[in-house]
Amino acid sequence: MNLKQLKSFVLVLALATFGISKVSAQSAAYVDKYSPIAKEMMEEHGVPASVILAIAMHESGNGGSRIAKNLNNHFGVKGKNRSTVIRSAYKGYRSVLDSYDDFVGIVKRKKTTQSLFEKHPGEKYEAWVKAIARSGYSTSRDWTAKVLKTIKLYHLDMFDNDSKQNKFSSTKK
Repeated sequence: MNLKQLKSFVLVLALATFGISKVSAQSAAYVDKYSPIAKEMMEEHGVPASVILAIAMHESGNGGSRIAKNLNNHFGVKGKNRSTVIRSAYKGYRSVLDSYDDFVGIVKRKKTTQSLFEKHPGEKYEAWVKAIARSGYSTSRDWTAKVLKTIKLYHLDMFDNDSKQNKFSSTKK
């Protein structure tokens, strides 16, 4: 069993412990499909994979929302789109990967998160979620709690632990 299979097994086992529901099955499928992208983003830029995944899961309804399906927008980013299928104030992307890439770019441009790239690349997901919330990313009062709950419920921080293999490992002690 390779590392990816082991992680998928652990996630499914955790979900089974709490009772698999439709939402849990969708969440597991989402994590299985998009965790490699989140890990790649973490390795390249320093945003913890758990944060990327939890925000995407929350904002896109595990990839099931109308904006995720029709605009490839998994982060609820507002902007222009050229969709003829739905009318929306949300930005359209050519691919889900473009959505992930844009999200990381947005986080990098926010003043409230810039210091995290230097101090805590690939780690301390709580600090990242709180800083992203402070940056005005979401206006919902319970957004931070929901994103943190998603990380804990699905043990998404296990994807951050792979950072020993990424270029940020030399900054950790």
